[in-house]
Amino acid sequence: MNKSKLFIYLFLVLLFLVVRASAQSADSLLNTLDNSKKFNKVESTFKATHIVLSHSTETQKKHDLDLRIRHHFGDIGGEFGSAHTLYGLDVATDLFIGLDYGVSDKLTVGIGRSKHDELFDLYIKQKLIQQQKDGGLPFNLTFLAQVGLVAREPFAATEFVNYSDRLTYLIQPIISRKFSSRISLQVMPSYLSRSVSAEPNDPNNLFSVGFAGRFKLTKRLSFVADYTLINGLSRKDNLVTPLYNPLGVGLEIETGGHIFSLNFMNSEFITENNFIANTKKSWSDGGVRFGFTISRNFSLFKSKNKDPNTKSTIY
Repeated sequence: MNKSKLFIYLFLVLLFLVVRASAQSADSLLNTLDNSKKFNKVESTFKATHIVLSHSTETQKKHDLDLRIRHHFGDIGGEFGSAHTLYGLDVATDLFIGLDYGVSDKLTVGIGRSKHDELFDLYIKQKLIQQQKDGGLPFNLTFLAQVGLVAREPFAATEFVNYSDRLTYLIQPIISRKFSSRISLQVMPSYLSRSVSAEPNDPNNLFSVGFAGRFKLTKRLSFVADYTLINGLSRKDNLVTPLYNPLGVGLEIETGGHIFSLNFMNSEFITENNFIANTKKSWSDGGVRFGFTISRNFSLFKSKNKDPNTKSTIY
């Protein structure tokens, strides 16, 4: 069995196990609790399904569809920035348009497309554990499995010799905790696999650990940040072209059914398949760039839930 088929097989097996475990967990909980209020869940650890670059532990509510548009501009400073590019606004390094759909309150499937590499992204996101109050479960656990497909034409005859060279795979458990009404923190160990890498000394399989947080400033305004540690874990220090750990900070603004984020980050790229492996810019040399995210949530079916305590609070 070749590498591509092996990872597809593992992806499907993990998918089955996650869904099955979630269903069994839900059945067990329902058998021991009289109603949803006794479940005593902690809601809205994060206000959106994404933070700056990274996914959060949040999933879409059942039958909710999220239209997400993300944009990264060019370098603010350095050789490729300054006033000559209007501090990066003349340049778009990446643009992403995607749809996330809530199959259930805890299971989300998503698809999107990035400008860079014409990358199509398909993922499944399953919430396995939800934080509880009053001595219950102390954290959230969500599992993310993602596949990326590079759709662009090859730059050379030797590129994409095998179709599997176009594919990347990401597996990521996401653990978060809401410490108070204002502060939420998250950690994200990840495994990214690809058949080829742009940097010859960079391994095809990368382990990384991400960290993220949210600090609520006002009722509708929050400060968010995330950082992914790759160098020093599975990446060597003898690269021909330097690669950096992605760091992003931003302001998250809630406006009813919309979430609008204003972000600054050193990664040129948007999806995990690209920003974990290929961040070539640094905050210290002017490689920081401005970006924004617009998220609009749609309910495809009219909800029968009239209880304000259990309705969706992500938006």
